[in-house]
Amino acid sequence: MMLILMDVWDSVRGFMASGGDVLWLVAAVLFLMWVLMLERYWYLNWISPKQHQAVIASWEAREETTSWHAHRIREAWVSQAKQDLNARMLLIKTLVAICPMIGLLGTVTGMISVFDVMAVQGTSNARLMAAGISMATMPTMAGMVAALSGVFFSTRLDSKMRISLQKLKDSMPHH
Repeated sequence: MMLILMDVWDSVRGFMASGGDVLWLVAAVLFLMWVLMLERYWYLNWISPKQHQAVIASWEAREETTSWHAHRIREAWVSQAKQDLNARMLLIKTLVAICPMIGLLGTVTGMISVFDVMAVQGTSNARLMAAGISMATMPTMAGMVAALSGVFFSTRLDSKMRISLQKLKDSMPHH
């Protein structure tokens, strides 16, 4: 088992080395994005239902639910639930949008490396140029893959949050 983990770590280190330092930045942004998304899934599935049940119980415990004042209280509770559900979603979406940009930064730094090799060695050293081109393409690919995973799961998360909020609204009838 330890040998397999060492092989995996060596593969990851080789991949990161071939993509340059920018690949580590992509990895850090990807890690943060996924930590935040997992926290939101955890909140949505375990914390939010309990909070919504408490809000529904408070609404049902009210003697009067039809006046203007009661409607404003309901709106405030629903608004608070929406705010709690959407916490950190803007940051997640921003991290998703930043991933391809960081990948493009890797493209630029890799191409600068290629041009440096061409300036010093000329165009005859294909191996050195290939290392720079690899350094240019790996972060771009990694940034796109990171963004795609983030787009898919953040969209799903958004949809589940909208459904959860609608269920809360439907559970608090107002006449």
